[in-house]
Amino acid sequence: MNNHLVLSGTITRTRRLDSPSGIAHVVITVEHKSQRQEVEMLRNVYCLIQVILSGPRFNSVANKLQAGVQVDVEGFLSLQQGRNGQNRLVLHAENVELKT
Repeated sequence: MNNHLVLSGTITRTRRLDSPSGIAHVVITVEHKSQRQEVEMLRNVYCLIQVILSGPRFNSVANKLQAGVQVDVEGFLSLQQGRNGQNRLVLHAENVELKT
């Protein structure tokens, strides 16, 4: 089985937190807009997804992850249950690149 996603978009929100075990996380919301060909028609594509960057390997870019910055994110999808009990898909980043 394979669970691998590459997505580009613009950061709309950023926050930092530490897990109870002391792991640093940067949580960003990425907005993606594009157009794709589907069944011989042009389709507008839009999504808004939460991306979780965990651990010290992201320390070097953490301060640059601000609203309005364009990024390419690569990672895997996982189900996360929010405080309200609702499930949602989140992207756990394995690599992030800032677009200049």
